[in-house]
Amino acid sequence: MSATLSERVTPAGVEARGWGWRHAGRRRWAIDGLDLSVAPGERILLVGPSGGGKSTVLHALAGVNGGAEEGESVGELLVDGVEPADRRGRSGLVLQDPDSQVVLSRVGDDVAFGCENLGIERSEIWTRVREALDAVGLQLPLDHPTSRLSGGQKQRLALAGAIAMRPGLLLLDEPTANLDPEGVAEVRAAVSRVLDRTGATLVVVEHRVDVWHELVDRMVVLGREGRVIADGRPQDVLVAARAELLAAGVWVPGEPLEVGGARVVEPPAEGLLAVREATIGRAVGRPLRERVSLAIGAGTSTVLTGPNGAGKSTLALTLGGLIPPLAGRVVASAALAAGAGVDPGRWRSRELLSRIGTVFQEPEHQFVARTVRGELGVALRALGERNPASRIDPVLERLRLDHLAEANPFTLSGGEQRRLTVASVLVARPGVVILDEPTFGQDRLTWIELVRLVRELADDGVAVLSVTHDAAYQHALGDVRYTLGAETPAAGAAA
Repeated sequence: MSATLSERVTPAGVEARGWGWRHAGRRRWAIDGLDLSVAPGERILLVGPSGGGKSTVLHALAGVNGGAEEGESVGELLVDGVEPADRRGRSGLVLQDPDSQVVLSRVGDDVAFGCENLGIERSEIWTRVREALDAVGLQLPLDHPTSRLSGGQKQRLALAGAIAMRPGLLLLDEPTANLDPEGVAEVRAAVSRVLDRTGATLVVVEHRVDVWHELVDRMVVLGREGRVIADGRPQDVLVAARAELLAAGVWVPGEPLEVGGARVVEPPAEGLLAVREATIGRAVGRPLRERVSLAIGAGTSTVLTGPNGAGKSTLALTLGGLIPPLAGRVVASAALAAGAGVDPGRWRSRELLSRIGTVFQEPEHQFVARTVRGELGVALRALGERNPASRIDPVLERLRLDHLAEANPFTLSGGEQRRLTVASVLVARPGVVILDEPTFGQDRLTWIELVRLVRELADDGVAVLSVTHDAAYQHALGDVRYTLGAETPAAGAAA
């Protein structure tokens, strides 16, 4: 008789002794001198600054950091007393981005994928698939298309795929970073159910302590060198190490942010850039939304909200001239177009680059250079800038990337990659900046710096549009707020 998720798995233990990891070609160690012991069945919340090595630890525990060609390590990092790469099925890893983890086109096949790679008997696999989907609360037919899932559903699908392998160690890398509030609640509840049923060990990385601190029994804080600076029960650490947490960029619940609130203004009638009665979608015949109208004004910070799957990113790409509307039109003002024509979709690359800068939701989709500095130089070379360092160096310093100037963009943490994509747009100094989920992966300190920078852009006359689920960001920068699907945007009103 096969085991079910109502029966407990054998939880895994973790031991790190002076462990460190450095990516190939990097001078700086992502982690250096980590000492950590996790008992079987413990639930750990791992927090610390953006770029502090938290994701590196999870990837290493899952055995997917790579071999000598990917980097070098020192010390010991063990799962159940052995190297993680020798026990890959013992750990289940769920990443930040829901879309990046969908492998196959049908729900059942996607959940079965990991089990198939472990060589589990076919009859056992489908028993596990059904039990895993039930455990995460995803009540869908096995042949349901994965392309029709919301962000919260995709993240629960990834969780189901992980637990179907019956891991003794569940590793979650900011699993709610890209989700709307409903999706966050869905994933957290699913994780709670899984842990209660299986008894697996949990290590979850998250900047937002308030999402997880009541579910875990221990909080471990890493400093900027990747070493433990606080460790204990969440309620104790939040009190005793409050100053250290704030210095490390941890989102301490109840701590006020050092930024002002949004200005309440009326939505512009015309705007610097606008979509008019548009039908949006990424393929002919498959519209996501119809009759959408939105305008953004110079010197104003606008936020666009709505549930996962509503088409916010598609609308942002349409407004930015990167995908055409299926119907309706995108209109640039004469001031923005400057003789290039009213339709941004018809502009040449160089014309678009100097007028509209767009930061995608997936940072790695924008990287084309081998170094961080080179990435920022791409736009400037295209614009014929003769002294690129005069623009590059201040932006690198402002976004806390100056120490990574010669690093490969693909070796950065998720939060660092996000800041790099923002920086690569800002150096071109466009009149319109479109940001898709600009704050995911950011610690408290880099979040504050990013918000201040966006406010300065708007104050300098730039039209800024941000797609976001971040309530604090909306409060700080939502001068005008649109909820996708609403008949009329509410100026400064909560979305």
